[in-house]
Amino acid sequence: MLSTCDRITRETLEDASLSDRAAHARSSMGRLHPEEPDEWRTCFQRDRDRILHCKSFRRLMHKTQVFLSPEGDHYRTRLTHTLEVSQIARSIARELGLNEDLTEAISLGHDLGHTPFGHTGEDALSRALAKHEGRMEEFARGERLFRHNRQSARVVEFLERDGRGLNLTREVVDGIEHHTGPVRAKTLEGRVVALSDRIAYVNHDIDDAIRAGILTEGDLPASTHEVIGTSSSQRIDTMVRDTVSSSSRADDIVMSDMVGSAMMELRSFLFEHVYTRSDAKGEEPKANRLVEALFDYYVDHFDEVPQEYRRRESDSVLVCVTDFVAGMTDRYAINLFQDLFVPRSWALPRRPIA
Repeated sequence: MLSTCDRITRETLEDASLSDRAAHARSSMGRLHPEEPDEWRTCFQRDRDRILHCKSFRRLMHKTQVFLSPEGDHYRTRLTHTLEVSQIARSIARELGLNEDLTEAISLGHDLGHTPFGHTGEDALSRALAKHEGRMEEFARGERLFRHNRQSARVVEFLERDGRGLNLTREVVDGIEHHTGPVRAKTLEGRVVALSDRIAYVNHDIDDAIRAGILTEGDLPASTHEVIGTSSSQRIDTMVRDTVSSSSRADDIVMSDMVGSAMMELRSFLFEHVYTRSDAKGEEPKANRLVEALFDYYVDHFDEVPQEYRRRESDSVLVCVTDFVAGMTDRYAINLFQDLFVPRSWALPRRPIA
């Protein structure tokens, strides 16, 4: 006979089964705006569901991961990357006795603020902001005025649900904001997501580069083959197992020096041979110009920015335009650029808008 399991029962099960280092839903730090608890779901399950059903999550399907306009259906998008991060993070959290629901919520929300065209769009928005704020010297020194992790937190706090935000728990917002950068998440679950993000992209970017004909498995450093394996599945398995065993010993979320060094060697290899290689990223200059042109246009024509991005009176013109441009999908940005800047007699057939 089937039986129901309400929220209080779930919280009791958490208390009995999770590590004392885990984040327990019953003792959550709460939300910015207090709400009545759900009858069935814990607060972290509720956050996961809110993220999964929000508009920004759906748009990830049409946002670039690494390869711009790839020919083929099997290259990662920002959405498939997010799902892979979630799977890896949940596996690690489960083995360490951490809260899978919190881990999943952070994973699903960690890239909601990413720009069109991946990190190319992120750099273009930083350059546009630096130009308009008179801070090009800072940009030239490597300072990025736009950071997708901060924008992801802004999406869930202020932009979703017609400007009301998703009102997520503080643990989820903290994990989203600190999945990258120098400040670590407060919870171990947030730290699991940060490391899982790196495990996921290092491995799937290799897989996509091999599919694109840019690399072969034999091109990868032999030293990494010896430590973490000769295929994507072997590498992920090694990294996950090493994270679990090393974290258990350290009482924190870490990799061993040997496996962590091999992962960073692969990451450096990707920067040299994939992320900056012209035949992998040949469309980047066009994407840069497109994003900057859209940003400049809407700064000059602020009245044309949709009202949903102008709801908060405390936000400046630059903040509102940043929110609008950062939220675009690749194809929406392309279509918009074509409408604004390409004479209609020259225009190519429009791509469908997400």
